[in-house]
Amino acid sequence: MPQTVKAPLDTDEERVTRAQHLLIQLGAALVSQPFDTHTYDRLRAFLADDADDVLASLHALQQRPETELRQRIAELAGHTLLPLGGSA
Repeated sequence: MPQTVKAPLDTDEERVTRAQHLLIQLGAALVSQPFDTHTYDRLRAFLADDADDVLASLHALQQRPETELRQRIAELAGHTLLPLGGSA
């Protein structure tokens, strides 16, 4: 079976991905235990310490041209995406 080598995430991709995972976890925790002070402390810490850097990374990712984004997605996914319209 051939081994698939994943392309490493760059700094902005890593930062946004980690933040997304954390915020999904915190959101789920707030739904399941809405008065848990530990969850609120973690959310406050993220907002105070990390949110600005994550937003800057997200903005940098959003500024990439579509062709670069498609190439990067293909690299990360391990296959080529068809252009809009569906034919190569």
